[in-house]
Amino acid sequence: MSRADRAEDGGDRAQTKEASMPFIHVRVVAGVFTAQQKREIVERLTEAMVGIQGEGMRQLTWCVVEEVPSGAWGIGGQAITADDVRAIASG
Repeated sequence: MSRADRAEDGGDRAQTKEASMPFIHVRVVAGVFTAQQKREIVERLTEAMVGIQGEGMRQLTWCVVEEVPSGAWGIGGQAITADDVRAIASG
């Protein structure tokens, strides 16, 4: 019996437990968001999960805000820096 089959039958407790613990992973360009804004991202995304699944989800929801170095990621073949993000955000 495969791991997937055991999970469907309830025989793989680790798989079942993992499925019940939301993990929200947000990547942002470093230097764009303040510490307070990152805390707000965590709070609001957790609230969204609680709003969908109920209050019991609050203590189970993991949220990580990971900063990617400026210039270390790109869109459409172009590296994006913190200055680029701020310029786009300001309109």
